[in-house]
Amino acid sequence: MSPGEALPGLVAGIAGTPGRKLTPVRGAFSRESGKLRRRLVAIFLCFSALGLVSCGSGPASVTSPTPTLGGSLGIRTPVPVSGADWTMYHANPARSGNVAGTPNPTQLSKLWRKPLDGAVYAEPLIVQGRVIVATEHDSLYSLNDRTGQVEWKTTLGTPVPLSELPCGDIDPEGITGTPVFDPRTGLIFAVAEIKTAPSNEASHILVGVDLSTGRILIRRSVDPKGTIPQDDQERGALALYGDYVYVVFGGLAGDCAEYHGLVVASRSDGIGPLLSFEVPTGREGGIWAPPGPVIDSHGNIYVSVGNGSATGGTWDHTDSILRLSPQLQLEDGFAPRSWPTDNHSDQDLGSMAPVLLPGRLVYADGKSGKGYLLQGDHLGGVGGQLQILAVCSAYGGAATSGNFAYIPCRDGIREIKLESGVSSPQVTVEWKASSQISGSPIIGGDTVYTLDTSGGVLYALNAGTGAPRAALHVGVTSRFATPTLSESTLYVGTMTGIVAVSIHVN
Repeated sequence: MSPGEALPGLVAGIAGTPGRKLTPVRGAFSRESGKLRRRLVAIFLCFSALGLVSCGSGPASVTSPTPTLGGSLGIRTPVPVSGADWTMYHANPARSGNVAGTPNPTQLSKLWRKPLDGAVYAEPLIVQGRVIVATEHDSLYSLNDRTGQVEWKTTLGTPVPLSELPCGDIDPEGITGTPVFDPRTGLIFAVAEIKTAPSNEASHILVGVDLSTGRILIRRSVDPKGTIPQDDQERGALALYGDYVYVVFGGLAGDCAEYHGLVVASRSDGIGPLLSFEVPTGREGGIWAPPGPVIDSHGNIYVSVGNGSATGGTWDHTDSILRLSPQLQLEDGFAPRSWPTDNHSDQDLGSMAPVLLPGRLVYADGKSGKGYLLQGDHLGGVGGQLQILAVCSAYGGAATSGNFAYIPCRDGIREIKLESGVSSPQVTVEWKASSQISGSPIIGGDTVYTLDTSGGVLYALNAGTGAPRAALHVGVTSRFATPTLSESTLYVGTMTGIVAVSIHVN
């Protein structure tokens, strides 16, 4: 099983949201006594950190400061962004990963390479000529996009060694999910897993870092009451909608311990209670696909949920696509009729995020090799798909362009096409790339950029045929690495840092 999986559930206020009934996120006292102490520590940390706002030191190397109670961002000048900026995973809340009008390359070449203090699992961001990179060493960097020179580096805490976690495959565990930039506040939001004093146990903190200086202006816990932070992994990208930053949690590779899939929301000014939603399964049901929450133009939040502990009886909202409101209320859901056996054999939908298509349609795919076309405003419950077809076993994040989507299949990415001019919408498979080209793709003009993550090669593919236009060795990347595109440059996070790649056109 892949790291972290889960979803559906109950909405639980962390601390007295008006009009909301307080419901424990988990039965904190229902587990064996050996875990009680860790739960009480987690509860204490949650309440002690709730609403903390703090300031760090200046640029260059910034160390995580001691937070102070209360505070406010005050008046912040909005930061203008342009078409050259890439402010979140796959560029926008819908995670389309598509930049129109980019010329098609005939060659790729290395512009610069920058070693950093840890592996880069998160997708790099581009804001106003800065490359924002997060590492598993709990560091955020701002680099010059033309030269790779470090403009500032901020250390958020001490990452958690794999030896101190119940299972997993990332060592150490630091910042894994892709950050998000908020133009209204000028802050980069990221979640870091850190060792928290005085207990020295794992916790997850949300920080808001000033784009210009690297100063930490917001710092708060995002571990909901009653959870065991070291059992949870924050792998999905952060999302931003309205006044809230959204964070998802799954489990560690190996599906060990007492994790549950979670969605947590924090106000972007860092104050007020957290909102949270937990998958209502006995155990597991992680939300871990790298794109994190997918948000449509109406503010609907779609998440894919992994396998849960139930393998029969009433559907527990695992192996699913769920739709939540901006306040994290469960509104609708879908699961295959095979959800009990999918859960039993770890063949769930949690490995790829939902794909938004025109006409408020949603495409879902996961580990089983089956694709499902869904109606976004009526997901249909168990077996409620519009279409089911054999596509592939998919992991990561897709990219979309109009009626076309590019799916990160384990045996080579696929182009699928939505046939919308028929009596009922249908999806067809158009082409398949070579088996080693399986990374999460993005689109620039009529070119699909993706990775052979095992071989460390970046490919530019003809979007119409799947044939390679160009390729370049960039170094070893994580399994779910995905490129970032800004004008004529691509940026790829690797296991040792980041590489900038120039696009050349004849």
